[in-house]
Amino acid sequence: MANPVRIDKFLWAVRLFKTRSLAAEACSKGKISVNGVQAKPSRDVKPGDVLHVVKSPVTYHYKVTDVSEKRMGAKLVPDFIQDITPKENLEVLEMQKYMQWSTRERGAGRPTKRERREIDRFLDD
Repeated sequence: MANPVRIDKFLWAVRLFKTRSLAAEACSKGKISVNGVQAKPSRDVKPGDVLHVVKSPVTYHYKVTDVSEKRMGAKLVPDFIQDITPKENLEVLEMQKYMQWSTRERGAGRPTKRERREIDRFLDD
């Protein structure tokens, strides 16, 4: 059986976070839980554990099949984690992509009266 690995190292190794410090920060902020319990960065993870990773607006679910402390290539990741995220959660992500157009650019200010009418007409259709 493989030795347990710190969760921050594991999340970085399986490429869920770009840096280990980002993974540790996510743990500290309560965005990572293992088997339904919030995890600190030093929490050990072992095969069979279920990880819940909150990356707004979706909560991803992964089952750990093997552990590693070393960062790996993207092709090797499926050997270590299995994505068990429910389809409903992924549909939220798809909806977010389609809703992207409706947000105004930051700093664009309030819409003019004419722009407001155009937005209302578009949304009513």
